[in-house]
Amino acid sequence: MSDTIEKQQQRPPGRVAAMEPRPDHGEESYEGHGRLAGKAALITGGDSGIGRAVAIAFAREGADVLISYLDEDDDARTTADWVERAGRKAELMAGDLSSAEHCRTLVARMVEAFGRIDVLVNNAAYQRTYDRLEDIPDEEWDCHWRTNVSAMFHLCKASVPHMRPGASIINTASVNADQPKPTLLPYATTKGAIANFTAGLAQLLGPRGIRVNSVLPGPVWTPLIPATLPPDQVEGFGADTPLGRPGQPAELAPVYVLLASDEGSYMTGSAIPVTGGKPVL
Repeated sequence: MSDTIEKQQQRPPGRVAAMEPRPDHGEESYEGHGRLAGKAALITGGDSGIGRAVAIAFAREGADVLISYLDEDDDARTTADWVERAGRKAELMAGDLSSAEHCRTLVARMVEAFGRIDVLVNNAAYQRTYDRLEDIPDEEWDCHWRTNVSAMFHLCKASVPHMRPGASIINTASVNADQPKPTLLPYATTKGAIANFTAGLAQLLGPRGIRVNSVLPGPVWTPLIPATLPPDQVEGFGADTPLGRPGQPAELAPVYVLLASDEGSYMTGSAIPVTGGKPVL
């Protein structure tokens, strides 16, 4: 697989099939070792990118998965197929996480399908590029917050009553939480809020035996990139990292597995960077 990214553009939210090169979600490489045997996980944004890689890894580690997504039916079905090939159960549910009611319905569907929630992965995100502060419409600012932060609050609030001690919440933040890119101002601001929300929630839920951590990805090759960045920023994406390339979704999945598994039993309140060498302080 080539690490060189050429100019390309898609309409949001983006599709895997239109990406060149195609990202690696671990379809052919991830090997499970039973770390999540018997667990059930809800993954938002599970149709593609990091979410698909996590779904594949979780399934091969023994977990059943509910895949939440916006409207990318083909991508979501592909993810579900990989989960089922691993011998695990896959549920699909489309809908807009910016709606608090949909978040609650999603959790209810999870409980109906699996009877519990062992792992909640808040991974879905909204991102747009703006060159000037004046270019950011009020409704776009609000949409970033509803999708990236408020949805996380509503999903956690609805899920926790169905979680037992040992359960895990994993929130996808970003290197932007520490190094905000100015043209991604609304997105970067929400990612900083997610890191803070995670740290506070970990302390709140610690006495209940529920762990809460965040992952801070650097430049990862997902549909969000060609769908939300200008073509000139897509070209050479990730080449400015010390490793000289973007990350593949498959390279993020093992961190989520660790945080979801009993092997991460003393990890909570953490913000774990996976950035290709870009420092996060």
